Amino acid sequence: MKQEPEKTPKPERLQKILAAAGLTSRRKAEELILEGRVQVNGQVVTELGTKASLATDHIRVDGKLLQGAEKLRYFLLNKPKGFVTTVKDPEGRPTVMKFFEKVNVRLYPVGRLDYLSEGLLIVTNDGELANKLTRASAGVKKTYLVKISGAPSAAHLEQLRSGIMIEKGRFGRREGRVLTQPAEIKLYRGGENPWYEVTLTEGRNREIRKMFEEIGHHVEKIKRIAFGPLVLDVVTGEQRELTEMEVDLLRRAAAGRTAGRPSKLPPPAHLPLPVKHKYPPKNFALKKSYFKSLHTGTQPTVAAPKSAAPVAASGQDAPRPVRAERPSKPFPKPFQPRGASAASNQGKERVAGSGRPSGKGRPSGSRGASRPRRESGSRPFSKSGATKGGKHPGSR
Repeated sequence: MKQEPEKTPKPERLQKILAAAGLTSRRKAEELILEGRVQVNGQVVTELGTKASLATDHIRVDGKLLQGAEKLRYFLLNKPKGFVTTVKDPEGRPTVMKFFEKVNVRLYPVGRLDYLSEGLLIVTNDGELANKLTRASAGVKKTYLVKISGAPSAAHLEQLRSGIMIEKGRFGRREGRVLTQPAEIKLYRGGENPWYEVTLTEGRNREIRKMFEEIGHHVEKIKRIAFGPLVLDVVTGEQRELTEMEVDLLRRAAAGRTAGRPSKLPPPAHLPLPVKHKYPPKNFALKKSYFKSLHTGTQPTVAAPKSAAPVAASGQDAPRPVRAERPSKPFPKPFQPRGASAASNQGKERVAGSGRPSGKGRPSGSRGASRPRRESGSRPFSKSGATKGGKHPGSR
């Protein structure tokens, strides 16, 4: 059988080869070429657009030979608030690259998530796929959960669904206005400040915030829960590497082909259930957990006690410790209206030799006052009178 000749890779632009090798970005690679720091087969190249191949050409940068393209890697990150979606920030703010410090590959984020937004973010070193995913022509759907101040009218929501004119570029630059593409908007959770599920196919700068500002509602929170076929399935601040099947689905979505997503979303893609705030408990540990739940939105829990009951050596359960009883509180005094103190003091006059108040403290004319009192040392009478022998049945 005839052996088929091996196919030689097609030559590519020099700046693309440098970027694929993980040396720098394409823009920085163009600067290296213009500065004369790149050599191909021993000759300095200063012209942009020069093509070469790592399989047949020797490419050097500052005298160091390129070994070839690095392995492509793809990650999914649940970005928290307070991080900038960029590799380096000129203002010194923390970036999302902090979560990939242990990965020895030059990575960069795909798309935008502003400083105050959170949720799903794709991070990779595949520049070609990243450019395809961020193009509006690809139509890759991105789903967000958006909380706004106040409830908009049905007419305003329909205006957002069909497209609305917003400010182009960054806030305050006045670069003109542009019409947004149609969006899918549906109510996610009602209330005075409702949550909406918004699905877009483009990624303009702060597009969702500008859309709701145009209809007079401020956006309080934004959380991205889906990007194309991927859904958010890791907790805040965590990342994981994508599988080969997920990467293939991303390539299908970038090419404009349909790539379905799971019908049942995992828990990180949902909002936490609202906590019913009760009065803080008296227990210190439970009180600490209660106030923590107000900030995190989780149900309050109490940690298990440090010392557990000892186990008997014979294998039987040890007796439970006896719980100390709390001291009983004194019985509260009954309510007494004003003016009744003088009448009560009259009935509390002590009778000589009896040792108790006359009429048991009742006012004159009451039922207890007319009852005859027995003399000291006399026996009590029964209801039926004296028994046989003149003695009481209970007497000895």
